Amino acid sequence: MVNANVEGKKYPATEPYLVGREKIREFAHAVMSTNSVNHDVFAAQAAGYTDVVAPPTFAVVIQERSLATVLGDPQADIDFSRVVHGDQRFVHVRPIVAGDELTSQLTVASVKSLGAHSMITFETQIFDASSALVCTAISTLVVRGDE
Repeated sequence: MVNANVEGKKYPATEPYLVGREKIREFAHAVMSTNSVNHDVFAAQAAGYTDVVAPPTFAVVIQERSLATVLGDPQADIDFSRVVHGDQRFVHVRPIVAGDELTSQLTVASVKSLGAHSMITFETQIFDASSALVCTAISTLVVRGDE
């Protein structure tokens, strides 16, 4: 059972992650994006961006760094072997583009018990090098309990 006392806990910001052009292209290929701004610098520049644009779900790459922090926190008591992904949402202020240097900070938004199971919702704010909010990633994990 997840420790309900971590609800509201804010974890330290991650180290900066430099978004690479090839990482965006690899991710775009993996999610089968055919949008030219995800692959072609010239198409992205013609659309007004400085470099290739990440698909919206690329934010999960940054969020994962914060999730690793909470999943490794013994106080949270999350047994990752019992985790099922429940929900994922992204609220973008602006697109992520190659060259962005991003950090993230996770807050445990809620912890709920559902019988033997727990649902834990995280809100991860992703910031650029100037500390401007780029995206908020919201995810819910279901931690299966003993039946």
